[in-house]
Amino acid sequence: MAPTLGFLLLLCLCRNTVSEGPPSSDVPEFELPATNYETKDSYEPGPIGVLFQIVQTFLHVLQPNAFPEDILRKIIQKKFDLSTDYEKPENVVLTLKVIRYEIGIIICAVLGLLFVILMPLVGFCFALCRCCNKCGGEMHQRQKKNGTFLRKYFAVSLLVICIFISVGIIYGFVANHHLRTQIENTRKLADSNFRDLRTLLNETPSQINYVLGQYTTTKEKAFSDLDNIKSLLGGGIHEQLRPKVTPVLDDIKAMAEAIKETKDALLNVNNTLRDLKRSTAQLNSSLSDIKTNLEQSLNDPQCSVAPVTATCNDIRMTLNQLDDNTNVDELPSLHKQLDNVNDVLRTDLSSLVQKGNKSFNDIPEMVQNQTTDMVSDIKSTLNSIGSAIKNINEQIAIQDKLAIFLDPINYIETYVHQKLPTLEEYDSYRWLVSLVVCCLLTLIMIFYYLGLLCGIFGYDRHATPTRRGCISNTGGIFLMAGVGISFLFCWILMTIVVFTFVVGGNVEKLVCEPYQNKKLFQILDTPYLLNENWKYYISGMVFNKPDINLTFEQVYSDCKENKGIYATLKLENRYNISEHLNIQEHTGNINSSFENMNVKIDNIVLLDAAGRKNLMDFSSSGVDQVDYDAYLAEIAKPPTKVNLLSFAEELERKANQLPPGSLKRSLTSNAQTIRTVYHEQVMPLGQLMRSLYRSIQNLQNESSGLGVKVVNIISSLDSAQDFITNHISSIIVQESTKYGNMILGYFERYLQWVKISITEQVAACKPMATALDSAVDVFLCRSIIKPMNLFWFGIGKATIFLLPAIIFAVKLAKYYRRMDSEDVYDDVETVPMKNVQKGRLGFHRHQTTQSL
Repeated sequence: MAPTLGFLLLLCLCRNTVSEGPPSSDVPEFELPATNYETKDSYEPGPIGVLFQIVQTFLHVLQPNAFPEDILRKIIQKKFDLSTDYEKPENVVLTLKVIRYEIGIIICAVLGLLFVILMPLVGFCFALCRCCNKCGGEMHQRQKKNGTFLRKYFAVSLLVICIFISVGIIYGFVANHHLRTQIENTRKLADSNFRDLRTLLNETPSQINYVLGQYTTTKEKAFSDLDNIKSLLGGGIHEQLRPKVTPVLDDIKAMAEAIKETKDALLNVNNTLRDLKRSTAQLNSSLSDIKTNLEQSLNDPQCSVAPVTATCNDIRMTLNQLDDNTNVDELPSLHKQLDNVNDVLRTDLSSLVQKGNKSFNDIPEMVQNQTTDMVSDIKSTLNSIGSAIKNINEQIAIQDKLAIFLDPINYIETYVHQKLPTLEEYDSYRWLVSLVVCCLLTLIMIFYYLGLLCGIFGYDRHATPTRRGCISNTGGIFLMAGVGISFLFCWILMTIVVFTFVVGGNVEKLVCEPYQNKKLFQILDTPYLLNENWKYYISGMVFNKPDINLTFEQVYSDCKENKGIYATLKLENRYNISEHLNIQEHTGNINSSFENMNVKIDNIVLLDAAGRKNLMDFSSSGVDQVDYDAYLAEIAKPPTKVNLLSFAEELERKANQLPPGSLKRSLTSNAQTIRTVYHEQVMPLGQLMRSLYRSIQNLQNESSGLGVKVVNIISSLDSAQDFITNHISSIIVQESTKYGNMILGYFERYLQWVKISITEQVAACKPMATALDSAVDVFLCRSIIKPMNLFWFGIGKATIFLLPAIIFAVKLAKYYRRMDSEDVYDDVETVPMKNVQKGRLGFHRHQTTQSL
């Protein structure tokens, strides 16, 4: 694996810094397939965790001393043997430090041993004392004034103590059941950890193959972009030039269209003007004829007769209104401008623009044609790198290297499976003993509860001690039975409590807590502790180089964070990457290929001299020099001086005022003729004038500022052409650099991912940390020690409370049991109890027989 890792990481180091390039449409994304493990990396005890916390608090109060790191280091250095040379001062001091640290547990253990020793003796003496009618063994009860209060006090106190004992018994039952459940799940926990370890070993080769295989994906993407160099590199150069070139070509193209539109507009104005002059001449002729006819009609003899004379004179005075109102004939034609524009159109400016546009759009094609050899060289280089990766992967037997770990795992798994039945068998014995212990305490509590129940509900305060009821007497007997069983077995219970307390408390404080806060690892990381010649034990084991800073805590923490074996064990100290593979030559060839890329883009002419001359000829065609205002002013006039319809109506009205005759008929006929002229000549002539007016306005707008427009276009054209000539080389270099960085960026991204995958993801050692947690934290601490501690905490509390329970039960039984004799007074009301002596002052002992 060393050459493979060396190749991948050295390729990262040999890669030049990549600047930002144009984003690719499909950038390869790499992600190592996730490996799923069965074993959970966290443990939740559930509701019983509250009880565990209570015991933890009790232990902290009992032993608040900090973790004895120095003491453990010295003990480990002495290989746990303090028996030799124990009289040496350092050994004496070490022993005193151990005693000081364990003082809380030692005191509790000594008290427990005293309990174990004294309780049988006290019970034996108590039994002998009662057999001698002492210590409450005499079946006689003396009357006391506060007897009722004492009975209630003893009953309530015993009840409260029994409740405390019952809580402890419940703790014992819960801890016993939880411990048995966890032991039953041990096989499942072990199997899941072994499967996870095998998964780690089996998945690592496939992960390596996957990581190396992703080079093909990267190479295919690079090949795709190399094949697409026309659009990526050529298109990039084209896009850099577009903002300068495209607007100019669009303006020239628009000007070519404007020339054609100007020609059409000039032709339309010229033709319309010709038609207008012809129509105006016809109108003038028609109006002259009408005017002549009217003058002849007014020479009629009737006009000399009054009152016709006045009418004829009025008509004669309006005849001068029948004239043309325009001077259209004086407007010059636009033949000269039209001829100039036709001369301009002899040169096809649009085709010249298309030619310049084509030379500009051919830039991507030119780039592709000039980079064919470079693309082939780069592909060959990338193929050679791929071949190197493939050959290295084939030469390394990764599975064989990892197979050496399978034997230890198989051995440990076999050993665990062989020992698990024994563990389960021993656990069944332990469970049975713990169950018997809990049941003994439960039996004692049953006697106490039954004694309280029968005594309280069967007690008759009016009955004398010798005449107490059977239920009350039975209650007293139950209490004494509980006392007897307590004396018989409490020392055995305390023996179990002391043993489990010493073992569980020390394991909790010396193993479980320091394992969780990693202080245990810090002790193991002490230089020269586990091996006198090695500063760091793990680095000495892995590399045989004990000076490398590789600690238990760091390895555990890295595995806990699911980092790869490479980073966790600092395998770079074993594999010198530069000695195994050096591919700087390959990357240097790729870099030099892009740096020496020789792309020449010249002979791009946006518009040749003919096109420029064409624009200048159009600007000097005189179209913008025409006096359009004169045309518009003349054409805006009405065709006639008077409205012919109004004139005809007025003429007809005046004719109707004349007497019948030839004059009237002639005037009426002329009025009708005027109407005909209006409809057939004046109205079409008005439409023709309005159309011409709009055409001239459009032509005026198009030709306005023509010279300035052409000058601006020529200036922009020169600027764009100069930009192409002077900056095309720098643009090619810039875009080539971006393109090269984009291609190499794929491999940099791939190699960065490879580095992260190899160091942090491939062969992630989380199953190892999980297996250690399962063995120490889950199995030993949480599954065994914590339930054991809860067990001795509950049973110990119950056993300790048996002492006051015995005292109160003995005291209370005296008030519930039926006595053999009692105190009888002759005058109870007059003899105070405190002054009465036995056998005197008027009272005597009354004897009775008690049957049990």
